[in-house]
Amino acid sequence: MTVARILIVAGSDSGGGAGIQADIKTVTLLGGHAMTAITAITAQNTLGVTDIYAVPADMVLAQIEAVVSDIGVDAIKIGMIGSAETVEAVADRLGHSDLADVPMVFDPVMIATSGSRLASEQTIALFGRLMRRATVSTPNLDELGALAGRALACETDVMEAGNTLIAQGSGAILATGMSFLDDVLTDMLIDRDTHQRWEGRRIDTVHDHGTGCTLASAIATGLAQGMMLPAAVARARDFVRAALLNAPGLGHGHGPMGHCPI
Repeated sequence: MTVARILIVAGSDSGGGAGIQADIKTVTLLGGHAMTAITAITAQNTLGVTDIYAVPADMVLAQIEAVVSDIGVDAIKIGMIGSAETVEAVADRLGHSDLADVPMVFDPVMIATSGSRLASEQTIALFGRLMRRATVSTPNLDELGALAGRALACETDVMEAGNTLIAQGSGAILATGMSFLDDVLTDMLIDRDTHQRWEGRRIDTVHDHGTGCTLASAIATGLAQGMMLPAAVARARDFVRAALLNAPGLGHGHGPMGHCPI
């Protein structure tokens, strides 16, 4: 029996709703084996982030090396990256021959659901290195606008922003959570030769902490299991929607979702 092995490079969420905690739950419920290289430790709950400790880059690399040298990796998910130094170190490591062909999903985390900033301007400026290595990057509308350097007011803007990033060397772009129509959320997958879109009714809940982490980890699990990218995205969206509907209602702010099998 074989199991898909997913290496998650991301930060820890003490509240259990996002970050490494959400990633592990997602990979496990979708039938994969989750391994981690923790980039940052955060003190946070449903109301916000109160403190962040960036794990030194050499320790992040040591975690990656320990996993790669023994267990092996079928896909990589990168989330909160911790520091500019860590971006550079991880990007360099991903270029080595033992990882160069491994599918990678990059969630360019900038701001938590609560509104707390999770990446410095210096760190964000280096995201292009990871996007060029990624099979797909999964920015939400605000993140995509920041990466493209302009406001996005319609789907045409989103398409143009995605195509611009791809022309600059990025892998595919999955623009998530577009809400240009009332009560409808749209995700758009933009690749060099094609694009695909999914629509769904907005789920009315404040318990949506960890949606981006969960989506990216679910996509990475699908790629590790041999799914084509559009199929991995479709299953990941279904998984996130089920988790939103199953949210246990914890905390006094943006609470965690209820990760569950689909």
